[in-house]
Amino acid sequence: MINAKRVDVLAGIVFFLASGLMIATAKTQSSTTAHAPAPGQVTNPAGKKAEEQFKNIQVLKGIPAEELFPTMQFIAASLGVQCDFCHVQGAFEKDDKKTKQTARKMMEMMFAINKDNFDGHRAVTCNSCHRGNAKPQPIPVVMTEEPKEPMGAPAPAAAKENTGPSPDQLLDKYVQALGEAAAIDRVTSRVMKGTIDFGGKSLPIDIYSKDPDERISFTHLPEGDSVTAFNGHEGWLAAPGRPGVRPMQGSELDAASLDADLHLATHLKPMFSELRVLGTEKVGDHVAYIVVGQREGKPPIQLYFDEQSGLLVRLVRYGETALGWLPTQIDYADYRDTNGVKIPYRWTLARPSGRFTIQVSEVKQNVPVDDAKFAKPAEDQKPPAK
Repeated sequence: MINAKRVDVLAGIVFFLASGLMIATAKTQSSTTAHAPAPGQVTNPAGKKAEEQFKNIQVLKGIPAEELFPTMQFIAASLGVQCDFCHVQGAFEKDDKKTKQTARKMMEMMFAINKDNFDGHRAVTCNSCHRGNAKPQPIPVVMTEEPKEPMGAPAPAAAKENTGPSPDQLLDKYVQALGEAAAIDRVTSRVMKGTIDFGGKSLPIDIYSKDPDERISFTHLPEGDSVTAFNGHEGWLAAPGRPGVRPMQGSELDAASLDADLHLATHLKPMFSELRVLGTEKVGDHVAYIVVGQREGKPPIQLYFDEQSGLLVRLVRYGETALGWLPTQIDYADYRDTNGVKIPYRWTLARPSGRFTIQVSEVKQNVPVDDAKFAKPAEDQKPPAK
């Protein structure tokens, strides 16, 4: 039996499916810390600032309100802690905990280091020192086993320099490997059934996609459905035990639009203002070419294409926060031909805060899917049923 605590944790899948952000229940009057945006940071002038939507913002004033929760997730991932490490549960605006005061000082120190030494670029972040630990380790650790490389040997490069195909050639090969552009563009809908494995549990999941750029998923928990939806313009999330729906914001919407694009393979080239091949890297047992795509006003995306098959085996995207980028890595596997187009039947999404795997057992393409399924319910209403 799955207890209530486990259900609440599993309900966090809803945030993973939309953007990889495992955010706790959104408190519209929570407190946090913040500062002015770093140079080059993407902002939304039409939206509210953090201090206009949340209480007791002292350091992070001026950042978009939609970046506040991702910024808190960046801190949590860098320190390996949860919200209650700094905040009083149920009263996030309070300053009762010393760790919250320390967090403010640490952010001010980080901003000053970057301003004084790196022209304001985010060269130093929370993760530079903490690396998943609440307290940075100031003393080098002793060697507990014999080194695999001679002392002083340089660390291996993350990727081998590319001397092979160009970015356009790799993207063209990917499209061909899936079944050619015409076959990809003929897909108008896709309905998938399978399971999602998370935290040692396996739960059923249904995913409905429809062109253009509509997608909704239902993860079936014992107490009800955890829902992630995007209708091409706006997205929302809902989970059992949480009232109404929560709208997506910022990088969540960007991620949701990528996930909802049935023709993403043929849309990659026009999506990027610049493409370059970094080199090659092992992904599992296979060598993959790494292509980095730059987007106007958004963080880059890294694409890993299998050297032999040409298929996309990994995608890394980033969510914008006031302190740095939060990475999301998606590994694709078990490609199968479905109505003339190859699609992955398994993918694993990993974040600093956790990971899950979806294994598809049944796929139907170009079947009728009612537009009403993607209609956003009122925020005080329950999400649509499966």
